[in-house]
Amino acid sequence: MKKKWLAGMGITVMLTGSVLAGCNSDSGSEEVNTGTVEDPIEITLAGWGSSPEEAELLQQVLADFEESHPTIKVKHEVIADQYMDVIKTRLIGEEGPDVFYLDAFEAPGLIETGVLEPLDSYITEEFEVADFEKPLLEAFQKDGTTYGLPKGYSTLALFYNKQMFEEANVSVPTTWDELVEVSKTLTQGTDVYGFGQNAELARTYFIAESLGGKVVVDNKANYASEDVVKALQPYVDQHLVDNTAAQPSDVGAGWTGEMFGQEKAAMVIEGNWAIPYLESTFPEVEFGTAEIPTINGKNGTMAFTVSYVMNAASEKKQASWELISYLTGKEGMETWTSKGFELPSRQSVAEKLGFDQDELRGALVAGASYATVWSEGSNLPIISTNFNNQFVSAYLGERPLDEALAEAQETANKEIENQ
Repeated sequence: MKKKWLAGMGITVMLTGSVLAGCNSDSGSEEVNTGTVEDPIEITLAGWGSSPEEAELLQQVLADFEESHPTIKVKHEVIADQYMDVIKTRLIGEEGPDVFYLDAFEAPGLIETGVLEPLDSYITEEFEVADFEKPLLEAFQKDGTTYGLPKGYSTLALFYNKQMFEEANVSVPTTWDELVEVSKTLTQGTDVYGFGQNAELARTYFIAESLGGKVVVDNKANYASEDVVKALQPYVDQHLVDNTAAQPSDVGAGWTGEMFGQEKAAMVIEGNWAIPYLESTFPEVEFGTAEIPTINGKNGTMAFTVSYVMNAASEKKQASWELISYLTGKEGMETWTSKGFELPSRQSVAEKLGFDQDELRGALVAGASYATVWSEGSNLPIISTNFNNQFVSAYLGERPLDEALAEAQETANKEIENQ
């Protein structure tokens, strides 16, 4: 999956020192003094790189934190390549950062290792943890224990070309059956496809489960089940039978956002990251967004999110918590998300900034409450890799879908058993 969404996972500001002073009575940390103004304690925050605009904003947020917490200094480390490999290596070597980014996709596996500090004993009522979108928060919990707080997210929504829709005199589809029919009307040979698709599990997971099937059962692959195959078949048929859908490589594009911007697809399913990209790269294209059409009468979408987590081996836990709570607090999150690089994981912040009513982002915010988070057990990396390896062969018409997914499932589960 092209993880362009990673660039938009930011953070920030809130919670006063008075609120935080009593947060750690049962945390297990022996740390009491978090430094002095003359000799501040230094904590390390590690994450991946982002756009220049986002990097500048994060630096401002960290400066704001240090100004309001003069006894704490933050050393920000950017890990440019192989982020999780570097983090895991450093954690094993007991040289891990105090606080770091953790993608929901990787969270279950890292939680199992015991290297993350549980956060529940630090969280106070004033922090209002219930303000977070529930599916996003649950992605960083296990057995009721919270190990991370989501700093932002993006769901997926339907992006549509307003001019193409107007010229074809068609309405924005609200059901998947309507999407299939509208795609036929909007397709113009191989010059313009009605629908731009992503032949990967990260984008089709919610579709795969739309008929009641489960992609993952007991932390093992289950996508060869009848309900999953049946749910995915229409997606493949749009490409092979109707010839009204295509993937980016079919038209020389790198991802569906580019495919849409080049007006080689009248509709695509994309995330919040596509909005600034389209506005800056293809300003002449007039587009709108809508919630993804319902399948089998039910709403569905994906959510991609990243949290701040604390290293369980950190010797500066109280200071680390103050940073995490500041970055994911209401005021701070409002500062970070105000420019729309990512969506606020707190409902109150989304409402205050007006994103829930925004013409382009409203559909993305609406999907947060029912989204399937891209996180399902510690073996999802193995499960998704094998799905993608075989699903593409069915998408290209090289073999039947059920056969391709049966092989993918068998291979994935063998790898899981041999770990």
